Amino acid sequence: MSFLKGKTAIITGGGRAVLSDGKCGSIGYGIATAYAKEGANLVITGRNVQKLEDAKEELERLYGIKVLCVAADISAGADNKAIAEDVVAKAMAEFGRIDVLINNAQASASGVTLADHTTAQFDLAMYSGLYAAFYYMQACYPYLKETKGSVINFASGAGLFGNFGQCAYAAAKEGIRGLSRVAATEWAKDDINVNIVCPLAWTAQLENFANAYPEAFKANVHTPPMGHFGDVELEIGRACVALASPDFKYMTGETITLEGGLGQRP
Repeated sequence: MSFLKGKTAIITGGGRAVLSDGKCGSIGYGIATAYAKEGANLVITGRNVQKLEDAKEELERLYGIKVLCVAADISAGADNKAIAEDVVAKAMAEFGRIDVLINNAQASASGVTLADHTTAQFDLAMYSGLYAAFYYMQACYPYLKETKGSVINFASGAGLFGNFGQCAYAAAKEGIRGLSRVAATEWAKDDINVNIVCPLAWTAQLENFANAYPEAFKANVHTPPMGHFGDVELEIGRACVALASPDFKYMTGETITLEGGLGQRP
């Protein structure tokens, strides 16, 4: 398939992660795989350089596309605007265009109650998620305007439903939803498509959450109606491929909830 051949996508948090059974365990990597299968060249960012390099090696070897790895960490105390602009500058130097921005990266201290949350833990979620989306969207805007491109941001049911032990994570994700709706309004005139995905996929992060905080996991994470958690490539990744299509322009500003293959628009 070559739906995205010749196009360039930036995916934050795109490093390779593995589940305990050896399968792919990262939403970012699942998206990267789906995009690679469609012929897109990729810019993947993250804090763990080895995970980025592992992703690059596998994607280039299997799918014949080109992957640019850029270590980047949007965090409290850093020059975050400069970090995002550096990633975008390197993407333009390497590929000459940006067609899709996917803000997937997010860190948080899940399982910590609101009363026990520290400022550092709150900052971790806000900077890695909300601020990262803000800075990358600003940096990519001129180039997305040229290509009439797409922004795909990630929110969560934690914000939609107020999950126990996820106050900072939920706040960051709801902030991203609000930011995205404003961008959809302001950038519609530029033919930039902006959407939100709220995934529920079985990832290494969710697996670790289940092991570390079994009670919080039991209280908040429920098997979806279709009886299984979403597949990071076949369901989450493919949905992100679809959202890069001109056919989805009419959906700009929507929230797409993906739970075990079931897509809903709340």
